[in-house]
Amino acid sequence: MATSSKVHLLPSQQPVFYVPGISSESAETTNQLLQRNHEKHHIFFNYAGFHNHIAHHLLSLFALNATPTELRQGWDDNVSYQRSMVPLKQSVVTDMHDPKKYKRYLGSENYYHSFLVFFEQEIDQKGWQQVLNEYIFKGDERADDMLVRMFGGILHPIIHLGFGVEFEQPAIIAEALAQAAVHDNREASHLVESEKAAEAHSPDRRSDTTIVQLLTESYVDTQHTSSRRTKHARQVHVTEENLEEKTAEMINAAVYFTGAAQNPRHQVKFDFWNIHAVNLSIFFCSFLRQPWLSSPNKIRLLEWKIRNDLAMYASPRPPKLLLDEITHYKSKKDSSWEDIFKRVKTYHDDGHACKLVRALANGEQVCKIYEDKDGFVIKGDMWRKLGNMAIDSVEAGSPDYVRSGAWSTVPLRDQSSL
Repeated sequence: MATSSKVHLLPSQQPVFYVPGISSESAETTNQLLQRNHEKHHIFFNYAGFHNHIAHHLLSLFALNATPTELRQGWDDNVSYQRSMVPLKQSVVTDMHDPKKYKRYLGSENYYHSFLVFFEQEIDQKGWQQVLNEYIFKGDERADDMLVRMFGGILHPIIHLGFGVEFEQPAIIAEALAQAAVHDNREASHLVESEKAAEAHSPDRRSDTTIVQLLTESYVDTQHTSSRRTKHARQVHVTEENLEEKTAEMINAAVYFTGAAQNPRHQVKFDFWNIHAVNLSIFFCSFLRQPWLSSPNKIRLLEWKIRNDLAMYASPRPPKLLLDEITHYKSKKDSSWEDIFKRVKTYHDDGHACKLVRALANGEQVCKIYEDKDGFVIKGDMWRKLGNMAIDSVEAGSPDYVRSGAWSTVPLRDQSSL
């Protein structure tokens, strides 16, 4: 049985998106490797705040029905540079159970191990669902502070949480909570400001503006001060009636502003920061499934995600979105989804590529019933084209991704393909 300190996946697991036929050998290999990671490694692999992605990578490979050999390759590609855990101070864990003392340890990576043990103990006592409702979704000062931290670090804490919830692994959830606790609360603090502005802008919480319309407004508005970002974010409203549709719309819009942000002179590449908006999107399908998470909290979480996506697109300057780059894309391999999965399972990286491919494949399934509605730009065969773009772009060689619009590092396209 999966516990707060023991990973236990089953071959019968049914995450949000998976390739059927997962073997017991693959499940056991994943369990062994994730357990080693849980016990031995820090959540940062260096002292500059770069994240350990082993859990993300292995769980994505597991869901795509990777073989034990492919899983071990994913582990071997990334284990050598991981940091060891900081030695545990039990006195610090004891302090953390005092709410007043708990605060003093927030934001410091030195206390990751302590927070991990603390949240393991809380989960053992209360269950992971109650711990999440208490520490993330309660709506009090402590929970809101932790929710902000969840959206820090280029979304890594909440991505980690998404994996834990989707695969029902309390140990991964404990890692996510500890990870959030050691991030600062500044990077995503705009979300609190945006929420207040949205409440003032539309007290009845109604809005007919699509996310794509807000992206377009962000592009047109070239003066991206903080107040301008708030102007767009305050128009984001979700209701219980449109929660499922808005979840699909968020996925569609995130894929649109990530996939269509190309530079036609250069090889196809995805923006490294924006792919995290896509990689996170799949877990909102999982959050919808959770009976322990209240509808108001599901709504709030989705609104924060949409507002954060708008901020990611607009910063530092929004790129022009070229839909033709997707619709007219010609892959030399033109792989089926099955072949895309095969290629990405053997690609040597830290898991960003397989997370992206799985999120895109999930997006196709979720958005299919809404294709005729406003705000759904990505539709039909564009999803498989995007899957090919994703794997083609990393297989093409360095850099795997473009960072903050720095296209000068990306090779030019073959002129015959223009």
